[in-house]
Amino acid sequence: MIRTLLVDDEDIARERLRQMLGSINDVEVVGEAADGEEAIQKTLELQPDLLLLDIQMPGIGGLEVAACLPRPRPKIVFCTAFDTYAVKAFELHAIDYLLKPASLHRLAQAIERIRQRPPRDADADVDRLTRVVPGASARLLVRCGGRYKVIPQRDVLYFSSETGLTKLHTQERAYVLEPTLGDLEERLDAALFFRLSRAVVVKLDSITEVRPLIGGTAEVVLNNGATLEVSRRRVKELLERLDGGFNSPAPPPGPPPA
Repeated sequence: MIRTLLVDDEDIARERLRQMLGSINDVEVVGEAADGEEAIQKTLELQPDLLLLDIQMPGIGGLEVAACLPRPRPKIVFCTAFDTYAVKAFELHAIDYLLKPASLHRLAQAIERIRQRPPRDADADVDRLTRVVPGASARLLVRCGGRYKVIPQRDVLYFSSETGLTKLHTQERAYVLEPTLGDLEERLDAALFFRLSRAVVVKLDSITEVRPLIGGTAEVVLNNGATLEVSRRRVKELLERLDGGFNSPAPPPGPPPA
């Protein structure tokens, strides 16, 4: 039995999917969600085998939901109105998708592919997709007591690895995340974040000062007053990234004109 969660902000769309799934063997609808935050919470609570996940939703969209979910994720079939960019991305990364409004025949085909697809392959494909689609990783899922909370990337100061736990730090507090720093580094926008050391990834915009230290290392001061150590081999690259190339040496002159 494939336990399925329906995610769409339109009641009519969810009802249509529910009716069609009723005619497909071995599929059980275990719940519905009308927005991205509800989808994340119900996925974590219900542990479905499959998400039928709408892409275009107010607030947190389907790709952001997929990027936030801890691995191993449920298998995912994305649902979208025709969008050339999204469809090309799905096809490039072997992602199952349905163009809305989907027919029963097309839905049954997607379910059959889901039955045959190894979960690990599906996870890897979704990871690749969410890394290449702009904005897909704009939010992160953290633990907050017995529940989970979605934190926008704009609120992040840095990530750290401490005693086996990955933590996300904001101005107000620190939260625990599921992914490792290595997993996060693959997901995060390299133009915005930088690996200071084995234990820290920082958002470049949160750095207000770099202090060189004896021995070739350095420390950075963040806009909340926190200080973080920079490993010796990363100091030069950090300075270049913060400088943005404005003080880079000029290229050598070319040959004189003929």
